[in-house]
Amino acid sequence: MKNIKNDAICSMTADFAQWYTDVCKKAELMDYSSLKGFIIYRPYGYAIWENIQNYLDKKFKETGHENVYMPMLIPESLLQKEKDHVEGFAPECAIVTRGGQNELEENLIIRPTSETLFCEHYAKIVNSYRDLPKKYNQWCSVLRWEKTTRPFLRGSEFLWQEGHTIHATEKEAREETINMLGVYRDMAKDLLALPSITGRKTEKEKFAGALETYTFEALMHDGKALQSGTSHYFGQGFAKAFDMKFLNSDNKLDYVHQTSWGVSTRLIGAIIMVHGDDNGLVLPPRVAPTQVVIIPIRQNVEGVLDKAYELEKTLKDAGIRVKVDNTDKSPGYKFAEAEVRGIPLRIEIGPKDIENNEFVLVKRLDGDKETFSMDIDLIKLINKKLDDVHEAMYAKALKHLNDNIHNVDTYDEFKEKIECGGFLKAPWCGKTECELKIKEDTAATTRCIVPDGHEHIQGKKCIYCGEDAKEEVYFARSY
Repeated sequence: MKNIKNDAICSMTADFAQWYTDVCKKAELMDYSSLKGFIIYRPYGYAIWENIQNYLDKKFKETGHENVYMPMLIPESLLQKEKDHVEGFAPECAIVTRGGQNELEENLIIRPTSETLFCEHYAKIVNSYRDLPKKYNQWCSVLRWEKTTRPFLRGSEFLWQEGHTIHATEKEAREETINMLGVYRDMAKDLLALPSITGRKTEKEKFAGALETYTFEALMHDGKALQSGTSHYFGQGFAKAFDMKFLNSDNKLDYVHQTSWGVSTRLIGAIIMVHGDDNGLVLPPRVAPTQVVIIPIRQNVEGVLDKAYELEKTLKDAGIRVKVDNTDKSPGYKFAEAEVRGIPLRIEIGPKDIENNEFVLVKRLDGDKETFSMDIDLIKLINKKLDDVHEAMYAKALKHLNDNIHNVDTYDEFKEKIECGGFLKAPWCGKTECELKIKEDTAATTRCIVPDGHEHIQGKKCIYCGEDAKEEVYFARSY
């Protein structure tokens, strides 16, 4: 039986934005609430986030981080202690002015991020180098009053994790910044089958209050970039603003060196837009809430459901996320539903299959269908197929990324290539004025500085102003 196209989902090529919204809704990842910019995470969508959370939480703890929880509300005076930080977030802040029936003596900010809260706390509990490092992480939601919203990609409220660490030396803090970027990059590859480029943000694009911001950027199916996570080196800026001093090993007072890093439910948007197709989601097996769906054919026939449940138990006992679709819908409807939800593998089992001592296995990624004997080592087979699907998805996404990185040396070439999407690798003088003019002309922004790119720009000129280039930069249009 051929794959059944879900006509309720718009074609990707006809209208990518509408396709994305259709997939979010039809795969039951989310629903809209009555307040613009705030979504309901439905069980299937939230389960994807839980799998990301579980993976990262384990990695954080393996690298010595501890989970904490900070208050949702920040006194306005506290947020204003770091000038660059408050200026960066002020336009997006939601402010509480009343408590019950009473006007508050001081406005309270619903957290857009929690640097100031961590700084206040660290200043109280750290006295000596023996107290360092402090490596904390928080899982929470934050509120940023966005003008334009899209499910998972940009919302007024979203779920994320934010790591905040302080260290005795600059070297330790810089190592932490880069190490956590590596944790994110590995997570994207190993869990989400998501290749990325990584590098340092320009001065204009860095996080408010940071000395340096590092990013990992993924390329969506439509050729736009998505900033998928960031790691920041703060130096001692926040430490001085919040008086975070400690007695160092030389018995002298010094300021701590600080980092911050985070990813959010935006990663769900990346999964959708990198791997999805016209039939809906295509989920990487390691993050899929359901890795295998078993669909009984003619389930009212004696023995069919029993065999389906037997297969389910075998797989479930081996730690594979599996479910039997025992609803009274037609098999064709169940196939289409499994496709929309992006379930990596589908097992079909009916009376004839049982009679022949076999079952059918179908891959969501390419629709490949195979028949296997019931006597096969089912657990070994399924685990191998899941790994094969993951590797194939990563290879496909990596090819798309590599095929859409273009070297450009002139502005005319830049303007021509940017219309095709992808990352443009270009020499740049380092001036913010050129960044702004390029964005104004083409809607492309600097995504990150190419690591070691300065080694390849001898004699090259900035693509916009023609002055000597100082860096090589990835540009792209982005979400």
